[in-house]
Amino acid sequence: MKILVIEDDLTLSQNIKNALSAEGYVVEVIFDGQLAERVMKKNQFDCVVLDINLPGKNGFDLCVAFRKYNTATPVIMLTAFGDLDDKVRGFDCGADDYLTKPFYMKELIIRVSTLLKRARSYKKGKSDLLVAGDIKIEDGSKKVTRQGREIKLTPREYQILYTLAENKGEVVSKARLVEEIWGRSFDANTNTIEVYINFLRNKIDKPFEEESIKTKIGYGYYLDLN
Repeated sequence: MKILVIEDDLTLSQNIKNALSAEGYVVEVIFDGQLAERVMKKNQFDCVVLDINLPGKNGFDLCVAFRKYNTATPVIMLTAFGDLDDKVRGFDCGADDYLTKPFYMKELIIRVSTLLKRARSYKKGKSDLLVAGDIKIEDGSKKVTRQGREIKLTPREYQILYTLAENKGEVVSKARLVEEIWGRSFDANTNTIEVYINFLRNKIDKPFEEESIKTKIGYGYYLDLN
């Protein structure tokens, strides 16, 4: 497994490299955002550990650019900030997990391992085309259409919609959505899911004058396409 670490703190980046290398990972370290962007386009990695405050190009912008051509490789963001708004922004840019400095290297290793396992199981377990009523989801290209019209979704919006669609009308709890999409490390008591469900409704339902994304109060969310 090959991991790219993008971190401009020389001491921290070396510590991360040593910790991951000790677990058997092949680790490449880059200190600059613009250089990292070129390397990410040219090379394949199994996971990216990405700092937010970088010279050249910050982690948010770097992640957005990366997700335009790679939606599969897991990204874990590192930051000195612990504010919820920063976490939501990071996830909206396409990050899969979030770790606030300072952190224990053992925790980083667990997070990376979890993301790698999830990425492998997701790749094996999904068919390329998922149809739910008049909504079609092409998982290979991450393309979503409704009534033949393409709908542009962020990576997190896409994952929520896919999870709801593959459960075929069954209620999916808020806790399950949080765990499957953001991992157990994310605080399920935040209103993040509600925010993303609202984003989805504005894109999936509102333009088509539909109300297919339903809430079952106290339980969770489901797709009603009958």
